[in-house]
Amino acid sequence: MSFVILTDTSANLPTPYLRSHGVEVLPFHYLIDGVDHTCMDTEAFDGAAYYDAMRKGTRVTTSQICPTAYAEAMEPALAAGQDLIYISMSSGISGSYASSVCAAEELRERYPERTIYTLDTLGASLGEGILVMKAVECRDAGMTLDETYTLLEAMRHRMYQVFIVDDLMHLRRTGRLFTAIALVGTVLQVKPLLKGNEKGQIVNFARFRGRKKALDALAEKYDTLVRNAENQVVGIAHADCEADAQYLAEKLRAAHPAKEILIVCYEPVTGSHVGPGTLALFFEGDEDVRSK
Repeated sequence: MSFVILTDTSANLPTPYLRSHGVEVLPFHYLIDGVDHTCMDTEAFDGAAYYDAMRKGTRVTTSQICPTAYAEAMEPALAAGQDLIYISMSSGISGSYASSVCAAEELRERYPERTIYTLDTLGASLGEGILVMKAVECRDAGMTLDETYTLLEAMRHRMYQVFIVDDLMHLRRTGRLFTAIALVGTVLQVKPLLKGNEKGQIVNFARFRGRKKALDALAEKYDTLVRNAENQVVGIAHADCEADAQYLAEKLRAAHPAKEILIVCYEPVTGSHVGPGTLALFFEGDEDVRSK
C-alpha cells in the first residue's frame, strides 16, 4: 500500500469492505445504562433491536474520540514507515476532528519524515464513508497521498447529504441541530427534511405532511441535484426502516441509475443522534450543492 487509510466507525461502511480493502477504523463509544459499547462489526449489529429499544425509551449517550486514542491509532503506521490519511466525521457535529488534528500535529514532530493528513468530510455516515471509498479507489489506482487528499478535499463540497427523521427530539437533545427552526418539532405527521450545510452542520430546511411525501422529496432532491450518477456510489442509510430505503432506491434507479447504490443500517453512534426511523441519502452534485 502506498499509504494507510484511517477512518472512524461513523463512516458506516460494511465490515467486509473495510477488511478487504485494508481500511483501519477507530471506534466511537456509546453508553447504555452506564455500560460502554463500540460497534466495530456492522454485520453483527442488530439495528432492529437497537432502534426498537430507543423507541421504547432507552437513552443512549456518546463520547468524542480523544487525542490520545488518535495518536495510538496513527502511530503504528508511521513507525512502520508509512504515510497516512485520517478521514473524519464532520467537525460541524463533533469535536473529534479537532482531537485528530492535535494528535497529527504531535506526531508530525516525532515523525517529521512522514506525511499525515486529516480530512474533515463535513459529513457523517455514508457522507463520510463514500469519501473513504474514494480514497481506497485512489490508493489502489496508484495515486499519491497528496493527489488523493486534494481530490477528497474538493469532493466533500460536492457531497449532498439530506435526510428525514421521525422526531427532532434526538438531534435537539444531543445538540446536533444548528437551525432555530429546530423548535418546530414533529407534530401532526409533519416530517422534517434536514441536510448537511456548507460547514457540515445539520440544518432543518423543509417540512412535509406525511412520510411518503418526505420520501418522495428525497428522491426529488436527487433527481434535481445529482450529477454523473452513473459514475458514482450513492448511499442510503436507515435507522430500522429498510422498506423505505428500498422504496427510495427504486425511485433513484428510475430517475438516474448510479454505478452503485449502497444501503446500510445506521451504526449506533450516529444513529443515536438522528433517531429511529431516520432515512438519509448521500450523493454528489455540483460544487455549490450543499447550499441548495
